Amino acid sequence: MKKIILFASLFILCMPLFSLAHPGHGTTDGYTIIHYFVEPMHAVVTLSALFGSIVYIRHLRRNKQNN
Repeated sequence: MKKIILFASLFILCMPLFSLAHPGHGTTDGYTIIHYFVEPMHAVVTLSALFGSIVYIRHLRRNKQNN
């Protein structure tokens, strides 16, 4: 059940990336991975997802060491 909740949470977190496909802004091509790391509008979401993933992985590893 926890895996389903995690997957749903990550999917909801990524929804802005799926729904805001909009060319014509910024300095990079909108269809490259660099666009998501360079443009501020996308960088905030990308870095938040990366940070959340790192925190979750560290939490899982810490729980495995305690058990």
